Amino acid sequence: MFYLVSYDIPETKRRTKLAKILEDFGDRVQYSVFECILDDKLLDKMIKRIQKIITEKDDSIRIYSVCAGCEKEIKVMGKGKVSKIENIYVI
Repeated sequence: MFYLVSYDIPETKRRTKLAKILEDFGDRVQYSVFECILDDKLLDKMIKRIQKIITEKDDSIRIYSVCAGCEKEIKVMGKGKVSKIENIYVI
């Protein structure tokens, strides 16, 4: 499943930690926006890691699921591209 993750965290240390976590799961497409392609297990793992560092009263993290039909309609203007699962071959 394709997910769009955005965040607003006022504290630099937590914001940096969150960005590093999200880099483990997806691609940064804007300063505080990541595109992630995850199955249910990876989504749960990402959420658990996020929950360990955020402060609910101060921080805002949003995870939007994007269905396959909607994913095809994503428009990118300017530089960048939509994240895709790359074909990987092990020889």
